[in-house]
Amino acid sequence: MNTPDRIETEVAVIGAGLTGSATAWELARRGHAVTLIEAYDVGHRRGSSHGTSRIYRRAYADPEYVRLTGLAGERWRELENDTGTALLRVTGGVDLGAGRDPEGIARLLAEAGVPHELLSPGAAAERWPFMRFEGPVLHHPEAGTADADAAVAAAVNRAAELGAQVLTGVRFTDAEPLPCGRVRLRTEGPEVTAATVVVAAGPWLPELAGRLGVPVGLPPLRVTQQQVFHFRSRDPDARWPVFVHTDGPQIYGLPSGGDGGSRPAVKVAQHDAGRPVTATARDGVVDPASRAVVTAHVRRWLPGLDPAPVSEASCLYTITPDEDFVLDRVGPVVIASPCSGHGAKFAPLIGQMTADLALGHTEPHPRFALRRFT
Repeated sequence: MNTPDRIETEVAVIGAGLTGSATAWELARRGHAVTLIEAYDVGHRRGSSHGTSRIYRRAYADPEYVRLTGLAGERWRELENDTGTALLRVTGGVDLGAGRDPEGIARLLAEAGVPHELLSPGAAAERWPFMRFEGPVLHHPEAGTADADAAVAAAVNRAAELGAQVLTGVRFTDAEPLPCGRVRLRTEGPEVTAATVVVAAGPWLPELAGRLGVPVGLPPLRVTQQQVFHFRSRDPDARWPVFVHTDGPQIYGLPSGGDGGSRPAVKVAQHDAGRPVTATARDGVVDPASRAVVTAHVRRWLPGLDPAPVSEASCLYTITPDEDFVLDRVGPVVIASPCSGHGAKFAPLIGQMTADLALGHTEPHPRFALRRFT
C-alpha cells in the first residue's frame, strides 16, 4: 500500500515500543484517528522494548506502585483478550536480601490485600531447592513474566486492524507548531499533521524532546547501557520464580523465555549498574565487569544454574533522578517515559494513561508530572 505524502490525524505517536504501541492500541480501540511512527521495524532490538521475558510483579516498597501493578495486571488481561495473544505467564515471585526488606514489602502487600507469604530460609529452600536463601523471603504468587516482543506486535497489529496508520522505517526529524494549534511533524517520509503528538521514544527521548518544543533539560533523563545474561537451568523441569535479590548489588532474575535458547534458562542481570550512553551512540558491547558481578551472584546464590552464560545482550535504561516515570503534557505534546528499568510491567496501563493525557481527559499523575523537576 502506498503511503501518502501528507497525513492528517488526531494523534501522532512517535515510537512503537511498549509504550507507543500500547498507546496506539488504546486510542484506536476508542475510535480515535492515530498514526504510529517508528524509525525502525516494529520489534527492533535497538531500544528498551525487545525481548520475550520481562518481570511482572506486585512487590514494591511503595504503596502507589503496588496499586498501579494491580491495575496493570487487569490491563494486560484486556490486551490479551482483545488481541487473542497470551502475554503474561504466572510463575510466582520472591524478594530477598537485607537491602530488599522483604518484611517491609510484606506489610505493604498486606495493606493492599495482595496475596503473599513470608518464609524462613529453610522453608524457601524446600520450595525452591535450586536457590540459596539467607534471612526472610517474601513470596507472592501473582508475579510472573510478560512477553515484550509479543505485546508490541499484538498491540500494533490490533491498532492497525482498528484503523491506526502504522509508519515503519520513518524517522521523525522536526516539528512545527501551527497557528491553528496543531503540530506539523516532518519525517524522512510523509509529513504528518496532528492535534496532539505523543513522544514515546524511550532512550531517544532526550534527543527528540527539544525538537517538539519541550523545555531543554525537561525531563532530566539519563540513558545507560545495561547487560542481561542467560544461564542454563541444570534441571530442565525446575519451575523458577521471578526474583529480586538486593544484598549489595541489585540482582533480578526470571525465566528467559525464547531469549535463552531452546532449552530452559534463567535471565539474570544487575539493575543498579550501567554505563552512560546515548541511544544513537551506544556500542552494544557487554561490560565484562557486569558479567563478573552477575556470574559471581549465580555461583553463590543460584546453584540450580550452570554459571557459564549461554547468551548475553545489552539494552537501554532511561532513568529519572527519582526513578519515577514521566507522563505529562506540554501544550500539544505528551511525554511518555515509563522508564528507570521498571516500566515494562505497566505497559498496557501506561497506554491508557497516555491516551487519556493525549485526549485531554485527565491531569497528569502527580508522581509523574514534569513540575516535580522544576
